[in-house]
Amino acid sequence: MRALVRELFKTIILSILVFMAMHISVQNYRVQGPSMQPTLVQGEYVIVNKLVYAFQPPQLGEVVVFQFPEDRSRDLVKRVIGVPGDTVSMKNGLVILNNAVLEEPYVTQGDSTTMPPITLGAGEFFVLGDNRQASNDSRNWGAVTFEDLIGRAWVKFWPVDKLNILSTALFWD
Repeated sequence: MRALVRELFKTIILSILVFMAMHISVQNYRVQGPSMQPTLVQGEYVIVNKLVYAFQPPQLGEVVVFQFPEDRSRDLVKRVIGVPGDTVSMKNGLVILNNAVLEEPYVTQGDSTTMPPITLGAGEFFVLGDNRQASNDSRNWGAVTFEDLIGRAWVKFWPVDKLNILSTALFWD
């Protein structure tokens, strides 16, 4: 009986440790609004890797979840278009990154935004929604800071028939 209690205690402790490790490293996020269509649609769920940025900074093209700079009680999801040191501008809806037009195959709902160049400082990231017509993003409220980042949206897992790993590919003309 004593061996059974000890094994049960070990199992409970191990379960708690696994739960804590999972809670620290990943979380799920429910997409709200149309700003990331067609990549992410309202009501879909993604797994967010919360530890990745402890080892490497966000890369161009990654889909990230972060605290909304104007209301930290809200989390948003957008795509990283510029990283520290980059200069980002827009002309008639085209993103110009470091003097090169950014090819964005994931954008199906573009717009006609024109924006003067912004050079990102240390720890600043320029983020845009894939559906530019319906996105409140860095064009409106500026760069996201590293401290505001929650993590990288890694896998879309719900609904199950939409299961896939989110791409980070960006292309230049």
